[in-house]
Amino acid sequence: MDKDINRIKVVLAEKKRTNKWLAEQLGCAPTTVSKWCTNACQPPMETYIKIAKLLEVELAELVNSRFGATN
Repeated sequence: MDKDINRIKVVLAEKKRTNKWLAEQLGCAPTTVSKWCTNACQPPMETYIKIAKLLEVELAELVNSRFGATN
């Protein structure tokens, strides 16, 4: 699957935050956040919720709206 599921990297940039900052806030490895940002893997739903709160955005803003579209 070559679709970008999440927009974590985009939202981090919009909020002028780094992968390292997010990793520190969540208590996880920066490499884990990097994998989320490149869509190599996805965080658990609980983590999505934490990320949304940390970045002060709606949960829906972290997910690519085109991901659920049918072709």
